[in-house]
Amino acid sequence: MAQELENRTILVTGGAGFMGSNFIHFLFANVPGVKVVNLDLLTYAGNVRNLEGIEGKPYTFIHGDIADAALAAKLFLKADYVVNFAAETHVDRSIHKGAADFVHTNIEGVHALLEALRASPNVKKMVQVSTDEVWGDLPLGSKKKFNEETPFKPNSPYAASKAGGDLLIRSYVKTYGLPVIVSHSVNNFGPRQFPEKLIPFFALRAMKGESLPLYGDGKNVRDWLYVDDHSSAIATLLKKGKAGDVYAISCGEEYANIDIAKKILGILGKSEKLITFVKDRPAHDRRYSVDSSKIRALGWRPRISFDEKLKETLQWYSENKSWIKGVIKNNTNINSHISLK
Repeated sequence: MAQELENRTILVTGGAGFMGSNFIHFLFANVPGVKVVNLDLLTYAGNVRNLEGIEGKPYTFIHGDIADAALAAKLFLKADYVVNFAAETHVDRSIHKGAADFVHTNIEGVHALLEALRASPNVKKMVQVSTDEVWGDLPLGSKKKFNEETPFKPNSPYAASKAGGDLLIRSYVKTYGLPVIVSHSVNNFGPRQFPEKLIPFFALRAMKGESLPLYGDGKNVRDWLYVDDHSSAIATLLKKGKAGDVYAISCGEEYANIDIAKKILGILGKSEKLITFVKDRPAHDRRYSVDSSKIRALGWRPRISFDEKLKETLQWYSENKSWIKGVIKNNTNINSHISLK
């Protein structure tokens, strides 16, 4: 079973994004003979520079949309496995800029992939990378955790679009017997994460001595997983996960947003006076906590602690100014919040 992915072709959709590109690096570092096809539309968060370092590997990049049914069908004919990272993921954008792009990619795109899978005689398994946000939130101080049986109660347009795609997958699994696994991961962090996300956003502002704006009281709690551990979890699902099943992925390290801000400021030697509080966003989920015992029963374990890698992640952002400058320069939303000076 451990050798199942060797010498296979894996189609990675959204492979120029943060988690997708990390997974591709993981495959080439850990799976002998693997071939990777990366389908990415290169929207604002996609960056071909995220794949630097894989030169000379059996890698093919396809610029395209997962909602392009004809293209998806063509690529599925040549793949052994598929992992769908392609998604619109930023909650604030879904609230303030509208949900159309989220519906297009997270629902219509998933539908195109499912139809391509139906027509493919080759694909042995597909993993849909979803989120814990489809389950809604938990009260602060609660000892409850989400698990694979938790009902969907999404509170943002983003989360609702992911839930819609996941439910569509469930129907295709039940109706057509398609070999799809859905994973629900907690917050990922690490190098090459787009700077609209909490950790790089706060880190880049702190490096410039700019304020760190926290929503509400800053006590919203998230479970954090280093991106390498997430990649190993997805590989585990490809190798050992039961087709048609659902798996939750978590590390079990929960921190309030204000504590994340303080950790970042402490590592960078900045004053906590940089923390400011701003009006809370609508329907801001209070707490996420996830029970990952099901995937752990397959032999997967998170190997990396939050504190161990947070410092290295901040160091990466400090040392990769050209990557950061390119990302920020091409995105007015980020540029309005982070100085290029």
